[in-house]
Amino acid sequence: MSIQVGDKAPDFSLVALGEGGPEVVKLSEQIGEQNILLLFVPMAFTGVCTEQFCEISGGLGAYADLGCKVYGISGDGPFAQAAWAEKEGITLPLLSDYDHKATEAYGIAYDQFLPEKNLIMGGVPKRSAFIIDKAGVVQYAEANDSPGDLPNSEAIKAKLAELS
Repeated sequence: MSIQVGDKAPDFSLVALGEGGPEVVKLSEQIGEQNILLLFVPMAFTGVCTEQFCEISGGLGAYADLGCKVYGISGDGPFAQAAWAEKEGITLPLLSDYDHKATEAYGIAYDQFLPEKNLIMGGVPKRSAFIIDKAGVVQYAEANDSPGDLPNSEAIKAKLAELS
C-alpha cells in the first residue's frame, strides 16, 4: 500500500449516478466540510462486498454522528453500481473507479484478482478503508490482501471519534 497515515490524500474525480444521470465527484471539492471515509471494494454484486455495503448503509447515521461522509468505491461502471444498490438496498454514495485511476493512486490494486478462481483481471481494488480529515490528510489507512477480509470497523469508528 503506497498511501500511509499522514500523507495528503490523492485527489480524484469519479462518477456517481445521480437523479439526473452521471455526476462527477471530485474528492478535493468534498474536503473541508467533514471527515471522509473511502471504502474501496473489489466488485459489485459479490457476496462480501454486498454484505459490507449493506451493513454500512444500515449504519450511515452513526458515521454522520461522528462527522463523517462515507463513499463506497468499486471498479464497476456507475450504471452497474446503481443496479446493485437498487437490488440490495445500498444507500451509501457509490463512486465508479471504472478506469482504476483512484485505485492506482491509493496503491491498492491487485495485480491479478482471484487467479485461483480464474478472475485474472488486474487493477481491481483491494478491500480498503481510508479516513481523510478536513485538511485532506489521511488519518487511517487499511488495505486487505484477502478480498474476504473486512476493514476494522471498530478501529475506523474509534479514529473518527478521535477526529470529531
